[in-house]
Amino acid sequence: MGKDTIADIITSIRNADMNRKGTVRIPSTNITENIVKILLREGFIENVRKHQERDKYFLVLTIRHRRNRKGSSKTIFKTILNLKRISRPGLRIYSNYQRIPRILGGMGIVILSTSRGIMTDREARLERIGGEILCYIW
Repeated sequence: MGKDTIADIITSIRNADMNRKGTVRIPSTNITENIVKILLREGFIENVRKHQERDKYFLVLTIRHRRNRKGSSKTIFKTILNLKRISRPGLRIYSNYQRIPRILGGMGIVILSTSRGIMTDREARLERIGGEILCYIW
């Protein structure tokens, strides 16, 4: 784990989804708990439980796997959870509520850090508030 905890969490979830692992263990912080609550509410993960080892807390996520889709050819495409870190410690990306991007025409979500906490793009548009764009999920 490096200094960018959000990128580490996104990478852990993406790797577990690509390798078809059922669970992921990530360190528990206030930011990670809020991001995981959004992922759970939006249906990208199935279950979350808090686990303690010695004096450290971890979140154990159960990832929801999607069905394989058959394309027009005989190749089977597996749909994986796509996560992309946008704002990073070296380059912060901010947006007002009118310029928050729409991912796949509203099918994906954007997670923002606002003055009222971490929220999705839909919630930020409803509250007419902008903030730092943390990541895209589709």
